[in-house]
Amino acid sequence: MQVKKIAEMIKSAGIDSIRVEFPDLHGICRGKLIPAGRLEAVIEEGLNFAQAAYIVDLSNDIAVAGGCGSDTGWSDMLLRPDLDTFAVLPHQPHTARLIGDTYLGGSPHPVDPRGALKRILKKYEAKGLTAIVASELEFVIFHPTDPVTSYNPATSCVYQVNPAVDKQGILRAIQNTCIDLGLNIMYLNHEYFPGQYEVNWHHEEALKMADQTFTFKYLCKELAALNDLHLTFMGRPTNEGGGNGYHTHISLTHTESNENAFYDPQAENGIADLQRYFIGGQLAHARGMSALLAPTINSYKRFLPDSFAPYNIAWGGDNRTVYCRVPDDRGSGTRIENRAGCASANPYLVIAAILAAGLDGIENKIDPGAPADGDTYHDESGQYQQVPFYLRDAIAELKADTVLAEAFSPELINAFVALKENEESRFKTTVTDWEFNEYSYHL
Repeated sequence: MQVKKIAEMIKSAGIDSIRVEFPDLHGICRGKLIPAGRLEAVIEEGLNFAQAAYIVDLSNDIAVAGGCGSDTGWSDMLLRPDLDTFAVLPHQPHTARLIGDTYLGGSPHPVDPRGALKRILKKYEAKGLTAIVASELEFVIFHPTDPVTSYNPATSCVYQVNPAVDKQGILRAIQNTCIDLGLNIMYLNHEYFPGQYEVNWHHEEALKMADQTFTFKYLCKELAALNDLHLTFMGRPTNEGGGNGYHTHISLTHTESNENAFYDPQAENGIADLQRYFIGGQLAHARGMSALLAPTINSYKRFLPDSFAPYNIAWGGDNRTVYCRVPDDRGSGTRIENRAGCASANPYLVIAAILAAGLDGIENKIDPGAPADGDTYHDESGQYQQVPFYLRDAIAELKADTVLAEAFSPELINAFVALKENEESRFKTTVTDWEFNEYSYHL
């Protein structure tokens, strides 16, 4: 988008403030608010941020082992806005936003998750391929004064959309705000567990989808706060409820012809070799990707039998018990669905990891083997490897995955691992309510 066009939009919408934003490694939206009149200066000069923003953990401490901190003298990085991301924020009066990329000394910052995705996409571009992605996210809404009680505490409300399950009309508010913002969502509905909801997108090019998913997550939390509600994408928010997944639908198209590269009408089930190899990459790197797709200690509490959170590393057709599902759509709709992601994950890292694994599968022609037949949760053959069941094991698998280490950057992997090891360390010494209730009376 050109500066002149943005200036016209600012004037017509009466914009006086612009949020210039970027994702940190958690996927949290960081940024600064600038007067609209300073936009051209910011485009020219950029905005300074302390690099340490990338190693702030969720306890508001610094993961010093991750770099970007004292070893750099607590130095700055530069955020440059991507003008193509300019949009007016419908829920914030007279306010627009821009998503940016971070730089060090004129070069892309190696820890920038958006930059990591862009680097991987260039490898696909060199092969004449375009990555197409659609996100599918689940979240739970609570009353902030009573975090145990969900927004809709009733059971058996899956696939309902009415005032009984959404008394305040928050779904409609989310839908209309997304549409006004240019997020191409297809539908929302109540999911399986009390107060749980789901959104599905129309597919977009990978970077646009990552930007939209990033925007959607903070948009939902902001709209909930404005309506005196608390909305969370955490993996499993309560003991009684289930998990929030982040299912990622991926296809590849030939850039020149725009034809789906995963579809081959002459192949068995219409699945091209390219798609089989892409799936092979998913399975080969499922353990290494786990920390990126399921990035919190809580994420691993989703992995239960019959939970639709896949832990057996298998692929299949229209089968919701497998790690990689291939829906029945063919032709332009041919795709794979990686079902392993936790809704709490950073969308830039999720999409980048899936594409990096798929690229390795394509380049090394990794055969995924035969598709799973039936319910893999209750398969007793022992034929399937499993994802890690604890974050600490997932971190070790990520460290050992040389393909992912090369696809990202050593600096990003180091910073991410430091954040996650801090999280593990803090959890190890924290006494939970369960422990006190289980042990204190009798022991």
